[in-house]
Amino acid sequence: MIVLTSRGGEVGIGAAIEILRRGGSALDAVEAAARLVEADEANHTVGVSGWPNLLGQSELDASIMDGSTLATGAVGALRGYRHPISVARKVMELLPHVMLVGEGAGRFAREIGAEPAELTSEARQGWEAWLADNVDAEARSAWPPPLLAPYAWRTADPEHPRGTVNILAQDRQGHLAVAVSTSGWAWKYPGRLGDSPIIGAGNYCDDRYGAAACTGVGEWTIRCSTARSVVLYQKLGMALEEACREAARELSELPARQRIAGRVNIVALDRQGRPYGITVGPKPGPGVE
Repeated sequence: MIVLTSRGGEVGIGAAIEILRRGGSALDAVEAAARLVEADEANHTVGVSGWPNLLGQSELDASIMDGSTLATGAVGALRGYRHPISVARKVMELLPHVMLVGEGAGRFAREIGAEPAELTSEARQGWEAWLADNVDAEARSAWPPPLLAPYAWRTADPEHPRGTVNILAQDRQGHLAVAVSTSGWAWKYPGRLGDSPIIGAGNYCDDRYGAAACTGVGEWTIRCSTARSVVLYQKLGMALEEACREAARELSELPARQRIAGRVNIVALDRQGRPYGITVGPKPGPGVE
């Protein structure tokens, strides 16, 4: 058995390992770990402590996948709830659908009795500081403006990363599961979805081949279906490292105008539970680290 996380997932590793030690499922382990990350107010890339959108609203995305059945659930732009990963799991278990977004996701969260929560004061202060640094006083006094789109490009802010948490696990039965949760791109345009709720882009697993998840600029991995590609390349016979490097190469070959400043991190497991990780940097060409 194994638990693998991206940066920021450390707070959940212990809980996940304990579940697996007791003979619990990989699915339960990754959800439990993700919930602890979502509740960590020191983390500004996940949960209601994450940096909000341009309107100062917390919009959360999450997905979960069961490698033994290929069952999946996801939510996008969920507002007002502490644990989007658990709402995503209930989508998987209770609905015929795979993903809910926006008002529909919020309605469903209310129906299942999900824990409500609002943007933390520290995250709101961060948004106010960004406005003060990037928007003149006259525009701030009338915020939001009729046209938000011009501001979206100003939010490529290296000091406020587009972070995510990935939790991958394999249990004693050899079953794989992946949970991904994020508050998304800091100061994003309202309604923006990254790769975290997109099965195949930021999350994918299949017991027969392996599992993969991504952090960083979701706009890259959506274009390349990166998580699914890592698993598919293993299905086609590549070893895990080779599969990750091929998926990273595809990202590095995106046209320059599609490579929004930033990077992508891929974390993955093969079907034996062996881990590998790789980073694709912002430079053109094969900028694999």
